[in-house]
Amino acid sequence: MYHRGFVFGKYQPFHKGHQALIEFALKQCEELYVVVCESDMEHMSGELRQAWVTESFQSNDQVKVVLLSYHEAELPNTSISSHQVSMLWAKRFQEVLPAMDVVFTSEPYGDYLAGFMGIEHQSFDPQRILVPISASQISKDPGKYWSYLPDAVKPYYCKKVVLLGTESTGKTMLAQLLALKFDATLVSETGRELIPNSKTFSMEHLYKVVEAHSQKIVDASKGAKPLVIIDTDLHITNSYSLFTFGRELDLSVDEYQKMKADLYLYLNLDVPHVQDGTRLSKRQRDLLDQSHRNILAKYKVSMMELSGSWEQRNLTAIQAVNTLLKTVNDL
Repeated sequence: MYHRGFVFGKYQPFHKGHQALIEFALKQCEELYVVVCESDMEHMSGELRQAWVTESFQSNDQVKVVLLSYHEAELPNTSISSHQVSMLWAKRFQEVLPAMDVVFTSEPYGDYLAGFMGIEHQSFDPQRILVPISASQISKDPGKYWSYLPDAVKPYYCKKVVLLGTESTGKTMLAQLLALKFDATLVSETGRELIPNSKTFSMEHLYKVVEAHSQKIVDASKGAKPLVIIDTDLHITNSYSLFTFGRELDLSVDEYQKMKADLYLYLNLDVPHVQDGTRLSKRQRDLLDQSHRNILAKYKVSMMELSGSWEQRNLTAIQAVNTLLKTVNDL
């Protein structure tokens, strides 16, 4: 058992191959430093990557996650095994880390690095047999390699589509259709579960709806599917508060930002009003529609409106989601 060791990487993104290397190292170290290397030429935040690793190992106090920012003009950014490059990195690691006993890598340059630092090198799965994945593969198509992402990383790549609109405009049916069509996770409208009758509720009910619905979305974004279809969101719950009680819910900017979606589809009210005994009257339903629109405009929510027959709405929605997914894969 070593006293202190370290692993390092860019983690763009952090994936289960990296996680397996860290778990391998933890079995052999009393204390393990995970160094997140962030160059001045990269666009993905080093703090974000550091947070991924920290969250993934938050229950293990053996792990210390360190962010190392550097300039590529000083430290070459290459995975090619080189004595010269390894010597430069060995010097930097010795500057930023306490005395180490061992370094763990899956690369041949691990031997060079350990030699310059005067420590041991333990190699792990150099042929990528145990976890056959690379960060570049995931970056090109996150959905294809979704199962290789730790839960902490999934929300960054998860795409969220929200259906909005007033009562009796087909949000629930369309949400179910899209979830089935795209094999996505469905987050149902929590308001209908916690408030069966839209004519009788309190502001306390609305706060509970926001809390429960937000937690559903957070859980879904860490789930088994890279696409989440969401029936209604906190903007609409806030609109109900303003419409019914004359004041908005006290929600922070962070709460809105955390729930931000990639695509908002707004269902217009040019369809028959169906009264099931729990919904507002048609007149109130139409007034609520304007309240929703006012709130969405206030919070600068960019949305695509769906109009026409049920078939036309469905087709437009499917095309919009296809465009979103194609844009993601083309990046």
